[in-house]
Amino acid sequence: MPTIDVNGTSLYYQDQGPKDAPALIMSHSLFFDHRMFDHQAEAFSDRFRVIRYDDRDQGMSASSDLPLVDMDTLTDDAIALIEKLGVGPCFFAGNSMGGFIALRLAARRPDLLKGCIVLGSSAEEELKFEDFQPLVEGLRVRGTEPFIEQLMYIMFGDDYLADPAKTEEREIWYQRMLNLGSGIARSADGVIRRKEVISEIRNCVVPLLVLAGEQDHAYPPERSEKIAEAACNASLVVIPGAGHSVSLERYEEVNQHLLKFMERYG
Repeated sequence: MPTIDVNGTSLYYQDQGPKDAPALIMSHSLFFDHRMFDHQAEAFSDRFRVIRYDDRDQGMSASSDLPLVDMDTLTDDAIALIEKLGVGPCFFAGNSMGGFIALRLAARRPDLLKGCIVLGSSAEEELKFEDFQPLVEGLRVRGTEPFIEQLMYIMFGDDYLADPAKTEEREIWYQRMLNLGSGIARSADGVIRRKEVISEIRNCVVPLLVLAGEQDHAYPPERSEKIAEAACNASLVVIPGAGHSVSLERYEEVNQHLLKFMERYG
């Protein structure tokens, strides 16, 4: 099992594609893991070095004793990963929680990046804190099973949830979220208690591609618009029919935009 020791933890990662090719680092959503980017790895690993990793306390990465897994710690993990693998400057893509990391990385370590792709995310503090806090506390006490339908609604758009062709894929993620256990609450707590990063990205010169799902129940397109408005060099694309997990739900459209962006700035 490929792991790397960085920033006081051990991260699981997948490293695919030519080692001398431009690198694309991919950071997943809360409740997911590196496998949410299977479609991107399949599409790009012939011409890019695609590195997908599991954040600390999630997936197959090491657990920690942190009371909550905050976004600054996860950003420091990403910085250490890029530096230890020696792949900077690289492209960095993050969906939702991964997008929180991506924005902080772009603002704080632009030297490590060719460009940054932010999907289904936000640069603001959690505007739905009062809605999400009871869910996080429920996860801490009872695990994911009592809340699984709510999690599916948050994480996916209406079209994806209703699509018969996606039944098998939905069931895979349904079962994976069921098996997360109560420990995921520490990461969820870090997500909803994050600080805003709008003020940091106002002077960010790293090229940003901001992708939003039209049907995102967690962070609707207005949140992505705020990112694009604040950053110096950002473009916004709203993906029709996509929800929060835009990189998974509408991967063909997403991959087209990613490829165009990486070819432009690579």
